Amino acid sequence: MSLVTLDNQDSVPLVSQIVTAVMKQIDDRALRAGTRMPSIRKFATDHAVSRFTVVQAYDRLVAAGYLQSRQGSGFYVGPRPKPRVAKETSYKLDSATDVLWLLRNALRPDSPETMPGVGWLPHSWLDEEGMQRSLRTLSRKSGGFLTRYGEPAGYLPLRELLQHRLAENGIHADPAQIILTKGTSHALDLIARFLIRPGDAVMVDDPGYFTLFGMLKSLKAKLIGVPWKLDGPDTEAMEALLKEHKPRLYFTNTILHNPTGASLSQSVAFRMLQLAEKYDLTLVEDDVYGDFMPAPATRLATLDQLNRVIYVSGYSKTISASARVGFIACNREMAENLIDMKLLSGLTTSEIDERLIHQMLSDGQFRKHMDRLRSQLDRAREKTMRNLERIGYALYVVPTGGMFLWAKKNEHANAATIASKAAKQGIILAPGNLFRPHQQPSPWLRFNVASCGDPGLFRFLAGE
Repeated sequence: MSLVTLDNQDSVPLVSQIVTAVMKQIDDRALRAGTRMPSIRKFATDHAVSRFTVVQAYDRLVAAGYLQSRQGSGFYVGPRPKPRVAKETSYKLDSATDVLWLLRNALRPDSPETMPGVGWLPHSWLDEEGMQRSLRTLSRKSGGFLTRYGEPAGYLPLRELLQHRLAENGIHADPAQIILTKGTSHALDLIARFLIRPGDAVMVDDPGYFTLFGMLKSLKAKLIGVPWKLDGPDTEAMEALLKEHKPRLYFTNTILHNPTGASLSQSVAFRMLQLAEKYDLTLVEDDVYGDFMPAPATRLATLDQLNRVIYVSGYSKTISASARVGFIACNREMAENLIDMKLLSGLTTSEIDERLIHQMLSDGQFRKHMDRLRSQLDRAREKTMRNLERIGYALYVVPTGGMFLWAKKNEHANAATIASKAAKQGIILAPGNLFRPHQQPSPWLRFNVASCGDPGLFRFLAGE
């Protein structure tokens, strides 16, 4: 007697047909909890399929919790959990100015289509075909890297490749000074965990990277915001804050700054390094957007050569947010300490991901991919600037590259209120208060030009 109906002519594999049909019967309570299933032999005979097909189907059903395997007795229908009503937290508009609110909504599987507030490129802009090609190449290679732990510092050939890429920007570091991480956020977290103790004063950009702020607050650091100008941090304000709070660490995003889109000038960079030397300050340079820069740029690490600067970057923004690979470049003593911190906090990073990024960087496609991305962003930026200026929004600066525009309606606008109203229409904006170290009010909004193609966005903004 057949338990399910199978179709040999269907394009759906027989294993999947069995799994789907049995799941439905259990969900519909046609098969009750505790019911014994036909043996593998009997099911195969009754349904004219191979035993191997039944074994695969039963294994999937056990893994999904629909069946239970009892040694020496067979397979039984498992108890189904009582359905739970999911709490809807996506559009709690009273918290629409909260950092986690923005991240949760932007990373939902059913996220709204209009998300000019996100900090990454649409997946369709990234090199999916290149990823697939590199994955196929990687899958054909033999070796224990598929199952073993990676090297503590990360995959050596990738670190050697990064040595050459850093040298192109005038930063000289040997592979022993480079540590691979699970993206740039992981790199910043390792540095913070090693260098910060509860109550420490830590300098950050104001405005700056809000996820970093949350992480530093979780370590009980005291955040000291350094105002940003059109060419980098306000060094006069920086020195006054150094005298007052005596911080030992400053996290800064120097090229195509998030959220303003501005970039560090050489004169400001020199002054920052002078202050770092004078006040015994370590500078952590976050250069995650540097590959979007179309022309040579000033980097603290280039001028300092990793003496007082710890340099951080990665490929989550340019290659893949899924294959998360970032890196730290620093002096040797610091590198040894950070490798120990990496081992204690999470052992090693994924060698599979690191080999994948190495493959994409070394096959020559990455430079072509970045050329395409920069051209796409240039077009999107011009269009978005025109649309914002047409409805009366003022730009902080016209960036030379990257994905961000920092704009405001006027000095008296409340960006948090605008973001809350936008959320009611399924538009996810990033209000400026999120980018302040202590979420002070702000008239500014950050726009990701790659996600500003919906005309409804500008109709909404025009009506505000």
